[in-house]
Amino acid sequence: MKFVFFKKSLEEGASPVYLFEGEEEYFKERGEEMLKEKFLSEPSLNYTAFAGEALKGAAITAMVSAAESFPFFGQKRIVKATEFYPTEKEYEQYLQKYFSDPQPTTILLIVNSHAAQGKAFDLKKAPNVTFVDCSKGDDETLLRWIYTRFKRAGIRADTECCERVMRYCLSDMSRIAGETEKLIDYACESGSVTSEDVDLVVYKDAAYKTYEMTSAVGAKNYGKYIAVCAELLEKGMDEMGILNALCAYFRTLYGITAIRKDDKETARILGMKEYAVKMSRRQAQALGERRVQALYRYTFEAVNSVKTGKRTLASALLCVNAAIFGEQNIAGQGQ
Repeated sequence: MKFVFFKKSLEEGASPVYLFEGEEEYFKERGEEMLKEKFLSEPSLNYTAFAGEALKGAAITAMVSAAESFPFFGQKRIVKATEFYPTEKEYEQYLQKYFSDPQPTTILLIVNSHAAQGKAFDLKKAPNVTFVDCSKGDDETLLRWIYTRFKRAGIRADTECCERVMRYCLSDMSRIAGETEKLIDYACESGSVTSEDVDLVVYKDAAYKTYEMTSAVGAKNYGKYIAVCAELLEKGMDEMGILNALCAYFRTLYGITAIRKDDKETARILGMKEYAVKMSRRQAQALGERRVQALYRYTFEAVNSVKTGKRTLASALLCVNAAIFGEQNIAGQGQ
């Protein structure tokens, strides 16, 4: 089932075995919290957790024994295994009997970041397993979650508001949850959220991702840079937005190196926070003053080459990426 239906399913009681699977940490963490809140009265006595890498071969019997145990002073106990990918042989030898006839007073919770691979047994095929899809939510799922959360809090919010929250958070569920709670607190007196409220309260995550991207340049982390670039493009920022962000970044580094004042005075001149100047100066030093100047000029010319029709957006960004992470001398090069 999709995670958005998980809470509703708990009204009918707990399943003996849950498999939370997917990369969205918020869904997995929140799902475990729901199980604890509803079914676990004595966590110190009735909660046991295992790391999947330690559950190999006969060691799996420790988890099974914990699951077979009765709860102390409560109705349920929870046994959790994280990143648990038993092989087909291990499943048949150590787990099949339990999954076929699980302890009714135990909730066995398996929390994995991805599906079974290679020789690992697909636990979704085991009997008595309730699969909860914790992959990144699609737009419909995220919008439903935001709308439902507002509704339960007694806050009116239209589709436009919900879409803005999702878009500003780049569809990251952890950020969506946090920003939605901020909006609920903000609107508790009026009882409604407007688009203007969203613009005022919600931190626009595209700016954060842009910072991540430029920080990766300073750290010379090509893999991180490309990953963030791809995410920004996927979530709606075009190549010109990335080029402009890079141009502004190198302009700032160039300005800091050219001013030759301490961090406090430089921050005053540039209208920046002193801490931001300090961090930017470190990145400028890592790249080198001459290279910072050359990259700023190269990126600036790349932006102009697009505006004058000499290059396509994709071509300009590709050239800038090559200049940033390549070892070629770009000083004096034009577009």
